[in-house]
Amino acid sequence: MASQNFVDYVKVCCRSGKGGQGSTHMHRDKTTAKGGPDGGDGGRGGHVIIRGNDQLWTLLHLKYQRHIIAEHGEAGSGNRKHGADGKDAVIEVPLGTLIKDAETGEVQAEITAHGQQLIATPGGRGGLGNDHFKSSTNQAPRYAQPGEDGLEEWKILELKLLADVGLVGFPNAGKSTLLSVVSAAKPEIADYPFTTLRPNLGMVSYRDEKSFVMADIPGIIEGAAEGKGLGLRFLRHIERNPVLLFLVPADADDIPAEYRTLRNELEKYNPELMDKQHILAVSKSDLLDAELEAELRAELDAELDTPPLFFSSVAQQGLQPLKDAVWRAILRANPLLGA
Repeated sequence: MASQNFVDYVKVCCRSGKGGQGSTHMHRDKTTAKGGPDGGDGGRGGHVIIRGNDQLWTLLHLKYQRHIIAEHGEAGSGNRKHGADGKDAVIEVPLGTLIKDAETGEVQAEITAHGQQLIATPGGRGGLGNDHFKSSTNQAPRYAQPGEDGLEEWKILELKLLADVGLVGFPNAGKSTLLSVVSAAKPEIADYPFTTLRPNLGMVSYRDEKSFVMADIPGIIEGAAEGKGLGLRFLRHIERNPVLLFLVPADADDIPAEYRTLRNELEKYNPELMDKQHILAVSKSDLLDAELEAELRAELDAELDTPPLFFSSVAQQGLQPLKDAVWRAILRANPLLGA
């Protein structure tokens, strides 16, 4: 997916339809000159409905469609005929989309299954026809209810990526390069911070025709949990990844310190992220000779509770052991996959 086509945040105006007017019709036919009330009810206004679609990966289709408008209900008519309901307006969204109230920021729902739908903005109720208002003391009411007005509400749609593994690291840690090597994804790669401004997804082929989805997400910086850098726009995607692959480059000044900083930012944002499967990998290991790598590995084993993996995307070294470790972590996170 081209990064410029990935949209994970939109604000849309949802306008539901007005309910139809109830009818004030009096029954008339060739044998009845002055019959009683037989006015039908008005149809309800159309809802604005949000529905999950597993064929969508982005909110791009809503970027330039900011007003979603449902149709009005039709008026009732004689012989107790109900007016037609207004046509619903359906917004299809990728799985993992949050629906928020734009004014309060309250999360109203999350779409996680194909075909799952909810009424984001309900249509107005149709008015009752005069048939409902007849009584022994008022046998010919000549009034009916008007239809209820529709609603106009602004909604925020935010997409959290659904991927098996998310890449976590500082800018220039080698996340995009890894994704480009192990999948067909073509993220932008350059030697400057924040090259990746939007998430990228790649399908990684594994043994025995298995595969998993890897997400390259914009680099984190210290203070991201308080909104620094790309801040919360980055961190919300991490919540949907059952496995987190932490990348620290071999030329980092202090690999354990960088790893702890990354974990600390995630924990400050959402402590539940610490319950996910974690893997630490040292990228750009082609910068190390065998002696230096062995020395560094021993130091990290002694200092960290997570044994690191060493790999190089450019030199294509250590990629299969890395994929093996990721697959084992995916199975631990979801044992049913191995059944």
